[in-house]
Amino acid sequence: MLNISQKTINSKISCNSIGLHSGSNVTMKLIPAPCDSGIIFRRTDLENGKNEVKALYNNVVTTNLGTTISNEFGAKVATIEHLMAAIWGAGIDNLIIELNSEEIPIMDGSSAPFIFLIECAGINIQQEQRRFIEITKSIRVEEKDKFIEIVPASEFSLNLSVDFDHKHILEQKFDYRTSTTSFKNDISRARTFCFQHEIENMHKIGLAKGGSLKNAIVVSDEGVLNEEGLRYKDEFVRHKTLDFLGDMYLAGHQIIGHFTASKVGHSINNKILHEIFTNKDSWRLV
Repeated sequence: MLNISQKTINSKISCNSIGLHSGSNVTMKLIPAPCDSGIIFRRTDLENGKNEVKALYNNVVTTNLGTTISNEFGAKVATIEHLMAAIWGAGIDNLIIELNSEEIPIMDGSSAPFIFLIECAGINIQQEQRRFIEITKSIRVEEKDKFIEIVPASEFSLNLSVDFDHKHILEQKFDYRTSTTSFKNDISRARTFCFQHEIENMHKIGLAKGGSLKNAIVVSDEGVLNEEGLRYKDEFVRHKTLDFLGDMYLAGHQIIGHFTASKVGHSINNKILHEIFTNKDSWRLV
């Protein structure tokens, strides 16, 4: 079952969009990488030798409305979760991501444009075998009314639920199973979202400068403000699933185990990874 080769992309490909929080124009390039490289972000606007950041859980420095990683020189890359989810969903193990700014371009607020880029670049099957993190002992973390639990299983699977106590987003649940769920069809098009009453405060603290109805769902007391409506009837929980998958890929390898998660966010997502790797008898590399 696990005799799977590592993968990268066939050729370079680039895109351009704005950063969701910075509002800055960003050009990003995806570049093939050799076996066992992992996922590496490279800031072309910073000094060579100090501008690379490995996509790993212990490089996460902030989790406020997005996941930001940094290296020891202070080079940061923000809002990486949608791209990381697409890389996970496409089964890519090794990739270099060059960008000329601090934040990943938001595109349409989902992972679908990144899946499209990867498909256009093509998949290159490499010689080395992929390694997985197999969970061998159950682990649970909690934050107030949030929790994530992972138990041993034969594949990656996830039961995720949200409840925003809002008349337009009450409790929603989504089940993801590697063997039956399609990341591209079932998850990748789900967009990031916010509530209208939150926007003013986000602007006050310098966030969401690039946010618009073109790259996010906005929910008011009257309902969804986007003219086209929702892409999935439960798009909110599907996007939270997308975020979760992107954050989990910061483990450095795909995980084999069954997750149960409620009311998750980037902070607790990172917390479960720290808990897994702190408990060295709870997992093995296979």
